[in-house]
Amino acid sequence: MTDTLSAAAVRAHLLAGDEIALLDLREEDPFAQAHPLWAANLPLARLELDAWRRIPRRDTLIVLYGEYEGADLAPLGAERLAALGYTRVHRLEGGLEGWRQAGGELFRDVNVPSKAFGELVEHERHTPSLPAEEVKALIDAKADVVVLDARRFDEYQTMSIPGATSVPGAELVLRVRELAPDPATRVIVNCAGRTRSIIGTQSLVNAGIPNPVAALRNGTIGWKLAGQALDHGASRRAPEAGEANRVKARAAAEAVARRAGAQWVDAEGLVRLEVPGRTLYRFDVRTPEEYDAGHLPGFASAPGGQLVQETDHSVPVRGARIVLTDDDGVRAPMTASWLAQMGWEVYVLAPQPAAAYSERGAAPAPQPATPATGRYRRPYEGTDAPAEAMQAYLDWEFGLVAQLGRDGTHRFKVV
Repeated sequence: MTDTLSAAAVRAHLLAGDEIALLDLREEDPFAQAHPLWAANLPLARLELDAWRRIPRRDTLIVLYGEYEGADLAPLGAERLAALGYTRVHRLEGGLEGWRQAGGELFRDVNVPSKAFGELVEHERHTPSLPAEEVKALIDAKADVVVLDARRFDEYQTMSIPGATSVPGAELVLRVRELAPDPATRVIVNCAGRTRSIIGTQSLVNAGIPNPVAALRNGTIGWKLAGQALDHGASRRAPEAGEANRVKARAAAEAVARRAGAQWVDAEGLVRLEVPGRTLYRFDVRTPEEYDAGHLPGFASAPGGQLVQETDHSVPVRGARIVLTDDDGVRAPMTASWLAQMGWEVYVLAPQPAAAYSERGAAPAPQPATPATGRYRRPYEGTDAPAEAMQAYLDWEFGLVAQLGRDGTHRFKVV
């Protein structure tokens, strides 16, 4: 019989900064309806495929729950994890209902830690933003303005602001000076909703670019709710950064990361971080294309903007260590600056010689053992989301700062 751990004990581990993986074994859609802030979704159907990659240390403290349609998935999940070699597996006492009855806050949607953090950043830093109507007026008037889309390239291609250029989050500080060399040019950053717009805009503010910068308020959702048309199939990408602009971006990124509490480590120091009893995640935050062309052994591909957006998926062990690498000294420090503010112990690997990027290609994505029948449809996803769903999603995001306050386990610190 698997031991249980109470909601109070789980909270104590989270508040102490201990390593703990709180896993929700349901499919993504029921997970998105209600879960604790630091719960990571690892559906039972994918345990054997994903557990070793997502929870690399076998003696990690793992806590499971998964009540769904009258069944409790936790006992079977514990059995499977034990068969995989995990030695400290517990069930959450009382499951999700036990968490609720103990006064634990429950959150909706996916990637909630990152989205809640983005709202806190805007709340504390007053990140500048402009409404969709004002941005469209600037575009229509052919004002000196550039619109930068901070999402993944495939999301940008699905729908984008007319005239926008794809510059995924971690690329912004590196490449913005190529797209807006005149300090008078206004820079607008957008995503589908709010988080990546806020983090992207604040990244440029924190890095001290001289241009006026603003987020597109509420992203493409705000654009559609204003009755304005989006482009589809756009393909504009940011150019490579010139050396002079790289130098400026590198200095700014390092200063921001150090202020946030990120640390630097060389190759020897990286070895010293790999110690028993601590989980270490290693990520290459460059673009997928750069990663495929060659990367450091042992580093997984996690483009920086998406890593900040999806920490619950990429780093399900709260309290773990994270090491980031790039080849320019900009993208890793900027990503580290945000992860450090989110309470992670994060390190930037000192730039490595080109020969170190020896491994090529990415491992094929694992396929689920059974069809993923419970995928959650994001309210901002695709081109046919109803206006009511989009507005409800925005209203939910606006309430996240208050939920963070009630929950109390986040350990975020905005600089």
